[in-house]
Amino acid sequence: MSGRGLSRGGAVLVAALTVDSIGNGLFLPLSLVYFRELTEVPLALLGVLLSVANVVTLPVPLWAGTLADRFGALPVVVGSQLLQAVGFLAYAWVQGPVGVLASATLVAVGVRFFWSAVFTAVADYADGSAGSWTRDTWYAVSNGARTAGLAVGGLVTGFVVADGREATYRGVAYAAAACFALAAALLAGFVRTPATRPAPGADRRADGYAGLLRDRPFLALIALNTAYAMSNMMLGLALPTVVLDDVRGPAWLTSAILAGNALTVAVLSAPVGIRAQRHRRTRTIVLAAVLYTAWGLVFATAGPGRPVLAAALLVAGALLFSAAELLHAPASAGLAAAAAPPAARGRYLAAFQYSFTIASMIAPAFFATLYEVGTAVPWLALAGVNAASILGILALERALPATALRAGADLVAPPPTTTVTSDAR
Repeated sequence: MSGRGLSRGGAVLVAALTVDSIGNGLFLPLSLVYFRELTEVPLALLGVLLSVANVVTLPVPLWAGTLADRFGALPVVVGSQLLQAVGFLAYAWVQGPVGVLASATLVAVGVRFFWSAVFTAVADYADGSAGSWTRDTWYAVSNGARTAGLAVGGLVTGFVVADGREATYRGVAYAAAACFALAAALLAGFVRTPATRPAPGADRRADGYAGLLRDRPFLALIALNTAYAMSNMMLGLALPTVVLDDVRGPAWLTSAILAGNALTVAVLSAPVGIRAQRHRRTRTIVLAAVLYTAWGLVFATAGPGRPVLAAALLVAGALLFSAAELLHAPASAGLAAAAAPPAARGRYLAAFQYSFTIASMIAPAFFATLYEVGTAVPWLALAGVNAASILGILALERALPATALRAGADLVAPPPTTTVTSDAR
């Protein structure tokens, strides 16, 4: 793909994604607690309102993908951050159910737009970059930056919860709004990406969502990635329950393991991403699936009785999880971006995000239901799902475009017509 050397502001792009994630990290642990502390809305109603706000966003990726292909992904990301900034400003003033629903919907829509466009924006930047980093490397670095930002934001929020004053809670809302506004300003002011418009008819799959619905290999990739997305969510979702109810360990063990995971991903994303791109993306995903399988089996063996051994097993399992996450994140995003036709990449990658949306809906019920059957059952089931996915990925490898299997292979083909735009204006 032509246009390499046309992108600008790579360091600012990474910094903006970090600042964005700090804003997310500030509020991620407070989604329910914040409104419970600052409003008189009953907890049960708060849960319903926040669920409705998220359900409303389900069609957003379809719209976001179309906008990304038509106008560029970067302005969609900037717009998503501004929506979140406005939403968090509103958080500081809401009092009743209507205000809670309106502000939460603004934030949820902004979040959905962000995740539906950010991977396309990073791919666009990588394609126009003069450096040697591939899309996979940029995805790895971005993942590390986002993880670091989430960890910093979460750490700050821990002090906020300990403080407990209303003014402090409102200060978090203002700080989150400032983070998103700053991230939007950085991207709009300093980051540029090339807009690539291949000639009409260059790819029979380029007719957007209609082409996507006929693209069975890509649909299979979305389905398989749902299993990995659910695996990624399961550590944070299930670990507190496992530590307190199953292992019966100290509460700080959960925080220590999650902090260790965040630190590992933040520090090792770039070096692991650079080394992993030497191999086929599908084989890297297979290795990640093997590690997810091993993680599930290790967690299935943890239980009460020998606290030191149980804690050691949880730590060992978390290390396996971190290694799987480090491998899966850039390889899966790179594979999806490379398998998409350039003219419809925004729509394809937006649709790819439905794997995470579906996983977020399934994961809580998956864990809670199976945990009631037996404490080891959800982990054995998760290990089985990941083991079965290995056969699926290996079969899919033969159906995907050959140029999608290795990082940079799709950049060798003759370039389409490229024009440079200031995407963030």
